[in-house]
Amino acid sequence: MFRNFFFHVGRYVQMLKLTFGRPEKFYMYWNETLRMMNDIGIGSLIIVCLISVFIGAVTALQFAYQLGGQLIPDYYIGYVVRDMTIIELAPTITGLVLAGKVGSNIAAEIGTMRQKEHIDAMEIMGVNTASYVIQPKIIAAVVVIPMLVAVAAFVSIIGGFLSTVPTGWLTSADYIKGLHEFFMPRNVTMMYVKATVFSFILTSVSCYQGYYVQGGNIELGQASTRAVVYSNILILLSDYVIALLLTA
Repeated sequence: MFRNFFFHVGRYVQMLKLTFGRPEKFYMYWNETLRMMNDIGIGSLIIVCLISVFIGAVTALQFAYQLGGQLIPDYYIGYVVRDMTIIELAPTITGLVLAGKVGSNIAAEIGTMRQKEHIDAMEIMGVNTASYVIQPKIIAAVVVIPMLVAVAAFVSIIGGFLSTVPTGWLTSADYIKGLHEFFMPRNVTMMYVKATVFSFILTSVSCYQGYYVQGGNIELGQASTRAVVYSNILILLSDYVIALLLTA
């Protein structure tokens, strides 16, 4: 078991070393990076916004319910929704969702290239396939996913507003006051750190699963599943480690 674990860790590190080698033709990498930015960013925008608005709405309603009849001011609802969204919900939930959507697509795309021997053909021509196939995807994810997380945080706060103010749980003035109270810019920094780390994890792990896939369609499906499962596990683990380091 441990031998197999260290084998995959070593091969993963070796893949990353090859991935960040010098590009042969920059314009080819540039075009591929832009394509992946569009696929990850625009392609995931709707699902991220849809999930985020309901996360913010449910968080606000649950906290408003818990505050019922207590002496805590109502504006704390906006304060809690803002900090919960920025620190935890926006980066983590977005990372988990994109691990399922983007990660599985990346693993399937690269795995199909491996099965159809496109990667082998490029290697015969002397192309650094790890760099050409994987590097644009990682760069695109690291650039675009933090943007999606920022959008998710904004939409989630709006969702909290829509679920509490029109329904009469609190006034718009109280909710907005809560958004302004006790604000710490460090929390925004933590959000972007998490988003960057999560984007690197979900992309590189998915690329690894697709790049080294062997067999037929069944093995390709299993590789896509492993990409999602392992990415989610590592995202949750890194979430704990980052929170431990940045809040200590």
